[in-house]
Amino acid sequence: MTFGFASSSAASLSTSASTASASRLLEPAEWAAAGIPLLRNPREVVSGLHARHHPKPQTAVIAVLDPEERLCASASFTRRPAPADGWMFRNALLSQLRRVIPHDLRRRTPVRTAVLLYCREGDGRWTEEDGAWMWGLRDACTLHGLRCGAYITLTQEGWQVLGEGRGGRRPHAHSAPEPFALAQAPPLAPRSGGPVSEVLRRAAAR
Repeated sequence: MTFGFASSSAASLSTSASTASASRLLEPAEWAAAGIPLLRNPREVVSGLHARHHPKPQTAVIAVLDPEERLCASASFTRRPAPADGWMFRNALLSQLRRVIPHDLRRRTPVRTAVLLYCREGDGRWTEEDGAWMWGLRDACTLHGLRCGAYITLTQEGWQVLGEGRGGRRPHAHSAPEPFALAQAPPLAPRSGGPVSEVLRRAAAR
């Protein structure tokens, strides 16, 4: 009788823990409705992080971007072999953020944005693991005073910004990283025309 009661309690605790874990994830519709800011040039961000960190499957790369989408700081780590749980992912991301960049909790409005690139096996379709990473990213950003930015998967099919429908074939989960210099955007060409260029043209002609 006692054994049966203990077994029932254990099952109840297991079910309760499973329910709590399932609630710590975001569905694609919830993520899309959260107002996540769009990246102006997602391929440049993905290629830059891939060149810096050379992620392999099970590797997460957390990056902080300034308002001009320049990289302020980034860190990568390998996911531990455990069930996907947003709370655990939140703690791991927050630990990395605290290690590489001061918090912005004193600001009334977040200025910097954190984005997450996660390299995994499988295809680019949303999984519950992705949902747990989304939950963890959103919560970690709140606790560190950052805006929650894009969640990007890197699979054998290529990269994809979930919730936006933007992606590309390279880099992918098993591709060699590009040389770092090639992963950066080329400098903007000077604009021609206008009064300033006219003054410079006249000065050069003298």
